[in-house]
Amino acid sequence: MEAVIRDIPRLYTAIAEWSACLITIIMFRKRLQGIRLYLTAAVMLVVQVTFMNLTKSLNSNVMWILCMVGAVALMFAFIFMCCKIKVVDAIYCCARDFILAEFMASFEWQIYCFFWPAAEAPIWMRCLLLMVTYGGICLIMYRLDRLHVPGRDTLNVETKEVISIVVIVVIIFIISNLSFVSANTPFSGMYNEEIMNIRTIVDLGGLAILYAYFVQCSELRTRTELEAMQNVFKNQYQQYQQSKESIDIINRKYHDFKHQIAVLRAETDMEKKNAFLDEMEEDIKNYEAQNKTGNQVLDTLLTSKSLYCARKDIGLTSVVDGKLVDFIYTMDLCSIFGNALDNAIECEQKIKDHSKRLIHLSVSAKKGFVLIRVENYCEEKVVFKDSLPQTSKIDKTIHGYGMKSMRHAAQKYGGTLTASQSNNWFELKILIPIPAEQAL
Repeated sequence: MEAVIRDIPRLYTAIAEWSACLITIIMFRKRLQGIRLYLTAAVMLVVQVTFMNLTKSLNSNVMWILCMVGAVALMFAFIFMCCKIKVVDAIYCCARDFILAEFMASFEWQIYCFFWPAAEAPIWMRCLLLMVTYGGICLIMYRLDRLHVPGRDTLNVETKEVISIVVIVVIIFIISNLSFVSANTPFSGMYNEEIMNIRTIVDLGGLAILYAYFVQCSELRTRTELEAMQNVFKNQYQQYQQSKESIDIINRKYHDFKHQIAVLRAETDMEKKNAFLDEMEEDIKNYEAQNKTGNQVLDTLLTSKSLYCARKDIGLTSVVDGKLVDFIYTMDLCSIFGNALDNAIECEQKIKDHSKRLIHLSVSAKKGFVLIRVENYCEEKVVFKDSLPQTSKIDKTIHGYGMKSMRHAAQKYGGTLTASQSNNWFELKILIPIPAEQAL
C-alpha cells in the first residue's frame, strides 16, 4: 500500500534553513555589520526561497538529492559570508543547522497536519503556528548553544570532528527521509502518520546526538586547555623557584666577596693579594652565568641550567655555537635542549660522589649537519627500547616522554636522535641537516 503524503511546503523548508543559520550568525563575531548584514540576510532568504521553489518540480531521487546539496551550500555561504569564522567551523555549524532545519520543518508540519489533516487553515493561523514553532525551537537551541560555545571567534573544531559530524548528518538525513524514497525497506513507514513520525523523531534524535557530540567535544577541549594551563602554571612556578635559588646563590657569593675584599684590604703581601684576586676573578667567571652562544634562547636556557647545576654541585660545561640552530623554532629548541639537560641533571643528582657529577654539552657543525651532543656521567645501567632509553620511574604512563619529544622535534627538521652508554658515560646525539639558506 502506497502512502499519500502532504509535502512540506518548500517555503517552510527555506525559512527553516534560513532561521537555523541565523542562530549561528547571532552567536559569532560578524564579518558584515549594520545594514550590510541585514541586507545580506534578506537577500539570502529570497535566494533560499527562490531556489526551493524553482526545484520543486524535480521529482527524481537523484535530482532531489542534488537540490538538498544545493540548499546546504547556500546555508554554508550564508554563514561564512556573515561570520568571522574558519571554514571548518562554518562546515561544522552548517551541518548541525541543516538537521535543525529539517526537524523544525517536520515538527511544525506534523502539528499542522494533525489539526488540519485535509483542509487548509486560515493564512493568519498558518503564519502564527510557523512563527511560534520555529521561534520556540530556535530560542531553545540558541540558549543551549550559549552554554557551550567557547567564544565569539571560533569553535576550535578539528578536521576529524568535522568529518564525524558530516557523516552523522548524512546518516540522519538518509534514515529520516527513507520513507519518501521507498516504502519497501525495514526502516520505512507506509502511512502518513508513520512517515511523519519517523522523520520527526529521527531528526529530533539526530539533533540530540549532534548536540551531545558537540558538548562532549567542547568539554574535552576545555579539559585539555585546563591541563595545558596547569602545566604552564607548574612550569612558571618551577622557573620562579629556580630564579629564587639563583638569586640565593648570587647573594651568598656577594656576602663572600664582601668578606674577601675586607681581607684584601688588610693584606700587605702583594703576591698573596694578586693570588687572591686571581682566585676571585676565576670565581666570578664561574658564577656570572653568562652563556654567550649567539642564540638568545640557548643563552637564557643555559644560564638557568648553569645556575641550577652550581647549586646542586653539578659540573656543567658547554661549547656551543648557537647560530647553527637559528633555524629551529623556539619551542623545539626548548624541547631538545631543555629535556636533554633536565634528564642529565636528574641523573647526576642521583650520584653521591659530587666530584663525578659531570655534564658536557656541545653544538657544532659536521658535514652539513648540526651535531648536538650531551654527555653525562651515569653509574646506573640504562635500558634501551626502540633506540630510546627507558624511564626508570615506576609510573611509566606519565614519564618517559622527554626522549620522544626530543626525537619528534629532531624529525621535524629531517634529523635523527641516537642514545648510547659506554664506560659509565651516557651520550645523546642529535643530527639535524643544516638548511641550504642557513649554510650560505
